[in-house]
Amino acid sequence: MATYLYALGAWAFRRRRIVLGFWLLTLVVVAVLSQSFARPPSTQFTIPGTQSQQAIDLLNQKFPAAAGGAARIVFSAPAGHKLTEPSMKAAVEATLLRVKDAGQILAVTDPFTTGTVSKNAKIAYADAIYKVPVADITSRSKAALAQSAQPARSKGIEVAFAGGLIAPPSEKSSEGLGIIVAYVVLTITFGAMLAAGLPLITALIGVAVGILSINALGAVITLSSTAPILATMIGLAVGIDYALFILHRYRESLADGFDPVDAAARATATAGGAVVFAGLTVVIALSGLAVVNIPFLTVMGLAAAGTVIVAVLIALTLLPALVGFAGSKITAPKARAPKARAPKSRAEKSSGSTAVPAGSSASASLRWVRITTGRPVTTLFAGLIVAIVIAAPVLNLRLGLPDAGSQPVGSTARTAYNLLEEGFGPGFNGPLTVVVDAPNKFNPTQIAETAVAGLKSLKDVQAVSFPIQNPAKDLTIVSVTPKSGPTSPQTSSLVNYIRAAAAKIQRATGVRVLVTGQTAVNLDVSAKLSAALPVYLIVVVGLALILLLMVFRSLLVPIKAVAGFLLSIAASLGIVVYIFQEGHFAKLLGVTHTGPIVSFLPILLVGVLFGLAMDYEVFLVSRMRESFVRGAEARSAVREGFDESGRVVVAAALIMISVFSSFVLTNDLITKSIGLTLAAGVAIDAFIVRMTLVPAVIALTGRHAWWIPGWLDRLLPNLDIEGVKLKGPVKATQV
Repeated sequence: MATYLYALGAWAFRRRRIVLGFWLLTLVVVAVLSQSFARPPSTQFTIPGTQSQQAIDLLNQKFPAAAGGAARIVFSAPAGHKLTEPSMKAAVEATLLRVKDAGQILAVTDPFTTGTVSKNAKIAYADAIYKVPVADITSRSKAALAQSAQPARSKGIEVAFAGGLIAPPSEKSSEGLGIIVAYVVLTITFGAMLAAGLPLITALIGVAVGILSINALGAVITLSSTAPILATMIGLAVGIDYALFILHRYRESLADGFDPVDAAARATATAGGAVVFAGLTVVIALSGLAVVNIPFLTVMGLAAAGTVIVAVLIALTLLPALVGFAGSKITAPKARAPKARAPKSRAEKSSGSTAVPAGSSASASLRWVRITTGRPVTTLFAGLIVAIVIAAPVLNLRLGLPDAGSQPVGSTARTAYNLLEEGFGPGFNGPLTVVVDAPNKFNPTQIAETAVAGLKSLKDVQAVSFPIQNPAKDLTIVSVTPKSGPTSPQTSSLVNYIRAAAAKIQRATGVRVLVTGQTAVNLDVSAKLSAALPVYLIVVVGLALILLLMVFRSLLVPIKAVAGFLLSIAASLGIVVYIFQEGHFAKLLGVTHTGPIVSFLPILLVGVLFGLAMDYEVFLVSRMRESFVRGAEARSAVREGFDESGRVVVAAALIMISVFSSFVLTNDLITKSIGLTLAAGVAIDAFIVRMTLVPAVIALTGRHAWWIPGWLDRLLPNLDIEGVKLKGPVKATQV
């Protein structure tokens, strides 16, 4: 592989105008396609195979009128007034008249006739039922719904909308702060502003191409609002890091005396090989989200994976081209020690020390690796203790999907949530829809009465609506309001109890009773994700182990890499549970509502962090192996490889942490939790696992770290990401 990448790097350097023109043309084309075909992201999703989805499908089939979308309009009287006052009541009714004319509306309830006014007459709500599903409600109808509140608001009545149709105003992008921090880190790393700017330029172009392509695909696939955000996070982080590693290797090659063309080719062949492998690992992990069989999660993974592929291609082609344009303005680092190894003394051989040339001081990386490898047992024990303590809160992990209570304070959905809880109780924010599918041979009236009576008798039920039947009288719908909130364990127990009782009824009579609604959907998604996580782990880890075997030709290194990754996962989830679920430091991070962790966060973290963790594993350990295969002793190879790559890995980790942390500044709980989890995961994996535990373990195992059975070694293809075959410069005319 190194030979092919060498040829690609040399070609991109020499044909830089063609390469630059290609990527600029690609950017223009995808921008035009995005502008032409982009659609707003969807807030709805399907969950095949769950009872909630079965109930929704049944409603669409037998009772289409009940399958339409709905919005809840919540009114709150001004201080010192009640909604039952004639002027207040008239203002509410005037608003409801406007709601009826908002477009695509089938019916609107009146709180004064249906009794949906709180006991103190301070809060009331009305429901707007649409003729079409939520996905088919037009932007014009949504805008008209939002504007309908004007008559009530003119009287000082607070109006808020629940149901997710009225989206909060878009926030300002926060990733700019991460880019600024990344530029500062790159400037310190390279000691030159121009060199620091190149990774940012290539990463931004890569993200732009990736996101615009995703938006263009929105014409044929349903995109969630989280998909572009995740793709931006991952694309920026890996795009900067991949370019950083190749550019760092380019400057090292210049310092070793190679001319710019050969230096660019060698950097692409060596660091570029590690980039290809690291990118492939990320892509495998993200694409593996399809195993879960939840469409919105599959789209998220594939969108982010596509952005990573673009980042790899740009790092291998556009970066060498830009280096060619920069010419002599990018120089070699100062005071690079020669690679020629002088004969070691017996003391040096026994200690495995890495000699430092006279007149030069040991780098911070070398000083650190001497500590970790000098006392490997102590280092290993201390690192494990720290990671385990951080991971401890994960034992209390509870999963769920966020409801309107986790929306930003001041948003219409959050205001409606708080008002409903204040006026009617927490259960009104998470009603359950019970669907009774009975054959025609049963008495429909009796079925409806039996269903209502049975549901009213349950312990955690606050209210049961009047039953509604379809024209054929073989389908009955009942709305159940729990006493507890939508994310509480009591509501989860209520759903499970109803479903268990329904299973007995179906076995005895053939009558199907299904539970759906947003609360039930959230519970089903969490259960499905929990069941899929072990399978996903096996698939992703298994494929990655095979790739690591091919890269490092070792049994211990892949096993150690996976074990360290699992430790990083547990520790990062422990931090998120500590803050988002238990509430510690929540206000400091702007978390206004604590509760269960987003149900798809663990499986998403596994997919993303595994790939990113392998980045550092590859870049660190491949340099150690490179030193080993070129003749260094085992412990010396660890120190030499760490000395050469430690500084740039620290920079790469700081860049990823800053990019992910910038998303913590958003108000969206899902984005905030993903950003914090990935930032914490990268910090733990880079600094505790890869830069502390990994060198300690390899130092302890010595030459055995690189052992592999002969039969397996012959079976595996030789990827040569260390560039061993590049012993002499290849003439530019050959490429």
